[in-house]
Amino acid sequence: MAAQVQLRGVYVPLVTPFDERGDVDVAALERLANDVLSAGAAGIVALATTGEATSLDDAERDAVIAACSRVCTDRGADLIVGAGTNDTRATVARHEALAGVPGVTASLAVVPYYVRPTEAAIVAHLRHVAERSPVPVVAYNIPYRTGRGLGASSLLELAATPNVAGVKQAVAGIDADTLTVLAEAPEGFAVLGGDDPYLFPMTLMGAPGAIAASANLCTSRFVAMIAHGLAGEVAQGRVHAEALLPLVLALFAEPSPAVIKALLHAEGRIATPDVRMPLSNASAAAVRDALAVIPR
Repeated sequence: MAAQVQLRGVYVPLVTPFDERGDVDVAALERLANDVLSAGAAGIVALATTGEATSLDDAERDAVIAACSRVCTDRGADLIVGAGTNDTRATVARHEALAGVPGVTASLAVVPYYVRPTEAAIVAHLRHVAERSPVPVVAYNIPYRTGRGLGASSLLELAATPNVAGVKQAVAGIDADTLTVLAEAPEGFAVLGGDDPYLFPMTLMGAPGAIAASANLCTSRFVAMIAHGLAGEVAQGRVHAEALLPLVLALFAEPSPAVIKALLHAEGRIATPDVRMPLSNASAAAVRDALAVIPR
């Protein structure tokens, strides 16, 4: 039983820009949100991994959500908010806090990291969150970051859970579990591509869209690629996929979102390229390599 929300197209997990004082640059964040929506994105994701959510305090998190809410409400676009942690009570509380936020389409709830619960416990955690969430929940399955992942049977169990809208599937490839869920999930459960090198083939295999960090850059190209995939236009979409792949690889040559922020800064779209510790800013070599492969 999928939640009553249709997720389709490209969702951009925005960076959180910082100004010269190291504060969240709300004005720049709103400009970025408007930019990607004007380029055709279906919506944005606030407080995802790319947004350095783990390095923001509560007031900063609230400011990011409010800014994204304003833009998405004005533009009639989807807003997904990262609200998952490795603690169930905190995850529920962050979801409950979304009840009064205008325009929130869904949450993004990561598999609990570091504590390494069993797969059955992860399913129980996400079902518990979905029962209490005022918005539909998108599970975030990214085992290389969390140390635990969800296989096909667990994802299909979640797909049958009320108020679970889908999954961001980021398993470093297109494996048999992913293909099984794409084939067997009920209508309305969105298996969203979450690993940027594989977004186009994921769409061809049935994914209705993607949450794509790389689409902070060249958004319109990612939108076109996914649109061709949804239409089954392999040759046309492949042109975009092949053009974008060198950029995708370059953006993740160092821990994200350092290179993404550096390129946004180089384009004059954010005031600084800065990430917060324990991350470090992108190296000059990584920035040079990424700038060299931006498709024109």
